[in-house]
Amino acid sequence: MKKLQFKTNIHAPVAKVYDTMLGLKDKATYEAWAAEFNPTSTFEGNWEKGTKILFIGTDENGEKGGMVSEIAENIPHKFVSIRSCGILKGDTEITEGEEVEEWTGGLENYTFEEHDGLTTVTVDMDTTEGYADYFNETYPKALSKLKSIIES
Repeated sequence: MKKLQFKTNIHAPVAKVYDTMLGLKDKATYEAWAAEFNPTSTFEGNWEKGTKILFIGTDENGEKGGMVSEIAENIPHKFVSIRSCGILKGDTEITEGEEVEEWTGGLENYTFEEHDGLTTVTVDMDTTEGYADYFNETYPKALSKLKSIIES
């Protein structure tokens, strides 16, 4: 797995950044910044530690797909860790086999730190070599979108 890191500074209290990023008060706030990855991005489940969460979107053919994940840790307003458990193809969760072995166990961690009304969001993630360029291009756009949603 390849490790990537992305950061942004947002002029807002940490609670607002955390709630907006995770879509806790309104799922549409999560969907708005995650749309940079896929215009139909959403999630099913919740952000409680130990729970399953599905990150879903539809492809250009209208097929549902995404990631099957687990919330490995959630310390409100401080840290969220998402562990990859497999992929979703249509309504089928694939959690074993060649297709998912390179993703399984990978983490996507969000760290939130506030200093004087400025919140720094740090994303540390594991990815495959084949997706590194995609995330290096798309994650900064997604964080920029998150920043504009919160600061507007």
